[in-house]
Amino acid sequence: MSAVSSPLSTAQREALRCAAQWYARLSSGLEDAGEQQRWQRWHDADPLHQQAWQQVEAVRRMVEGVPRQIAAPALRQARESRRRVLRQLLVLAGVGVVGIGGWRSELRTTLMASVHTGVGEQREVVLEDGSQILLDSRSALDVRFDAEQRVLRLLSGRVLVQTAADALARPFLVEVSQGQVQALGTRFTVDADERFCEVTVLEKAVQVRPLNSAQTLRLEAGQQVRFDRSRLGEPWRSDASVASWQTGSLIAINRPLGDLLEELSRYRRGWLRCDPSIAGLRISGAFPLHDIDLALAALASGFELRIVRRTDYWVSVMPRVS
Repeated sequence: MSAVSSPLSTAQREALRCAAQWYARLSSGLEDAGEQQRWQRWHDADPLHQQAWQQVEAVRRMVEGVPRQIAAPALRQARESRRRVLRQLLVLAGVGVVGIGGWRSELRTTLMASVHTGVGEQREVVLEDGSQILLDSRSALDVRFDAEQRVLRLLSGRVLVQTAADALARPFLVEVSQGQVQALGTRFTVDADERFCEVTVLEKAVQVRPLNSAQTLRLEAGQQVRFDRSRLGEPWRSDASVASWQTGSLIAINRPLGDLLEELSRYRRGWLRCDPSIAGLRISGAFPLHDIDLALAALASGFELRIVRRTDYWVSVMPRVS
């Protein structure tokens, strides 16, 4: 499949322009129930509208790969005026149209990885040396074993690794864009995105090294650390919730609602957000990862929240109206 997208028709461009306008309105925090209903009528009126809306959502998912001077003002500064948000979102939508070839290329890279998972999928694999990995939702990695070393290249997402003894005494490495994690006979998780990598040791130890630094850190069982390409953060003690995802549930211990929803969004398609006024609400509980709707229902009933569904792919958690 070619990485070059086909030219858009006039009707498609107009639908995309309208979709971007609706996105700006609904993201401004100023919308009311009537406006949501008008958006729904627009969305349902024409298959081109639905396709354009999906395109805007795809652009949102790509936003972390867009330069921050474009992406951040458009999507993260909720206090900006509608007019400014609209102007910047239209720029962002344009980036999405011309950049869709790059997005498709990234998708092909993921699908061509040695192991990958879809939304909500987890996959267990036993490697040729007997080591075991559990790949979390929306993740991809390459496996490269040779006579000198055993390497996992984590392309996206999160993996749990349990290493096995090797007859050739080859080092076991997990490579990410931010650097490298070397197993020291251990069980650990690696969670990486475009900016940071977070490592948690469950048994024994690992050694962590950023890509552009000579600094290294030995991380022991019960510790976590976050690092980027240049710097290692300070390690901290992990808690019982850190690897709960491997059992199919997410355990939250006094966790901000915004962070919890970001974690749950790994396991569903579309956009899951909360009202900024309740993003800091502290949540404790256990939430199923195989059924995010059930997890949201538990949140709503247990913490006096309200779930607002604009579509199946756009869900907001709001304060309950008294």
